[in-house]
Amino acid sequence: MQAARAMEQKEVTSEEQFLTFRLHGQDYGITILKIQEIKGWDKVTPIPNSPAYVKGVLNLRGVIVPVIDLRLRFGLPEAERDIFTVIIVANVNGRLAGIVVDAVSDVINVGAGHLCEAPEYEGQENREFIKGLAQVDGKLLVLLDVDRLVNPDSLEKSTAAAPAAAAS
Repeated sequence: MQAARAMEQKEVTSEEQFLTFRLHGQDYGITILKIQEIKGWDKVTPIPNSPAYVKGVLNLRGVIVPVIDLRLRFGLPEAERDIFTVIIVANVNGRLAGIVVDAVSDVINVGAGHLCEAPEYEGQENREFIKGLAQVDGKLLVLLDVDRLVNPDSLEKSTAAAPAAAAS
């Protein structure tokens, strides 16, 4: 009986950490367990015939990493890169992917009591990327599912041409 109560309390008080970032004035979060590193904006090598949101590839200490512009992935207008623009390098299904965002904010703890499902409505194409919502410090944070966000087909297509591009 005590074990059941302890498990119940653990579930209620369990927290998950999220890296938060800004994109077009909105706050988003990705589970910290998926983040490999954060690096400043750097020039990438474009890959022909890639989707528009795949900006190219980056050589990260010998590993070719596809770089995805999250603004374009979400159908938002492209923005000028500045000193706050960063590439979040995430581990997606055992592969690295770079995600370009406007600025990184913070690492926050989100308790189960602050999580809620995103509402369903017609015409929401990007709904598949949303893991849920969290109310943190009076702001609504959109929590993203990075595994679904980075389309494995686009990764395969962009990284197949990467060795030739990196060699030049």
